[in-house]
Amino acid sequence: MSFFADVSSEMVYPLLPLFVVGVLGSSKTALGAVEGSAVFIVAIMTAFAGWRSDRMGRRVPWIRFGYGLPVLGKTIIALATVWPMVLGGRLLDRFGKGLRSSPRDALIADAVSPNQRGRAFGLHRAFDTAGALLGVLLSALLLWWLTGSPRNGAATDGTEQAWAYRTILGVGAALGLASLVLTFLVRESEPVPISSRLEAPDGGAPPPVNDVMADGWMGLPVPYWTVLGMLLLFAAANSSDTFLLLRASDLGLAPWAVVLAYALFNLVYAAVSYPAGALSDRIGRWRVIAVGWFVYVVVYLGFAVANAAGVWLLMALYGVSIGLTDGVGKALIADVAPQARRGTAMGLFYGATGITTLGSSLIAGLAWDRLGPHAPFLIGGICAALALAALPIGRKWALRGRGSGVRSA
Repeated sequence: MSFFADVSSEMVYPLLPLFVVGVLGSSKTALGAVEGSAVFIVAIMTAFAGWRSDRMGRRVPWIRFGYGLPVLGKTIIALATVWPMVLGGRLLDRFGKGLRSSPRDALIADAVSPNQRGRAFGLHRAFDTAGALLGVLLSALLLWWLTGSPRNGAATDGTEQAWAYRTILGVGAALGLASLVLTFLVRESEPVPISSRLEAPDGGAPPPVNDVMADGWMGLPVPYWTVLGMLLLFAAANSSDTFLLLRASDLGLAPWAVVLAYALFNLVYAAVSYPAGALSDRIGRWRVIAVGWFVYVVVYLGFAVANAAGVWLLMALYGVSIGLTDGVGKALIADVAPQARRGTAMGLFYGATGITTLGSSLIAGLAWDRLGPHAPFLIGGICAALALAALPIGRKWALRGRGSGVRSA
């Protein structure tokens, strides 16, 4: 499901900044509002869906609707004539993502033992990102065919370019039906009494239900909130990836080359995700995340001063950074959350990081419009460096409390 959903999504995503700014004539601030609002709706719905799936004891209905609604949202984007229509379609698309993400990740965490979580989430990210890679390559191929090789020596005009974008957006929406069909193959896990689903951090007998539920706010232990706080600190540096794509275009890459650069990011991301997850099972999540955050600092500061040739190396390094941190971060969240509250824990993680990213995306758009294209990347790089500097303190606090997980050190 994730593979095919990302084939669909990533045919659309790299074209959004080019479509919103280049075809619809919107400002960078409007682009930041679209992407920030999209992240915000994901934030709200992932928190709600995770909590409700825990209460219902069912994950599949949320997953099914979550993969169905984006098909409609992408169709609206393809038909948009003004940027508020793009906003509406994007919000519907992300509403679906919000419904599915927490229940899906809770199913993944429930399906494996604690010392396999890094590999499990890494494998999911690898398949997810492989779909993204295929989607980006399809988008680049269609974009090159429709606009990159003008026929009869005529330059591609704005009308033809707009038609090409809409065609690709429509094809992406149609391909999303494959993931919806696959949701009907998913089954709920076997119901397990709540008392037997709670795991002791040292692998011994499960602690009493009341002890776990009382250990921290909302039934989530103190180490969970510490880990969440550290991930939020980094999220403040992480504005929407559309600004990276817009920066690549600003530096002189043709539209199809921008999409290929994004394909390179996805290729590296897919290749790194599973080995990074497996490595985190062996040496600990925090060490892997620290390396990923360091690479992120290099990437964002690099984009502030890069030329067109440097975009390719920076996008590859960005793939390394996200491959080292995305799946490993989710495994770390699963390590510090009681199984009976895992949907809630994932939902709060998505929700809080989404709201933080909303703010960082709006700031990035305003900084670009008012200070220039280098400003969002300098801000992001500095914020990420601060998060990296604070990471040893956050790790120490997380490991003080019980529930830190067998591989979270």
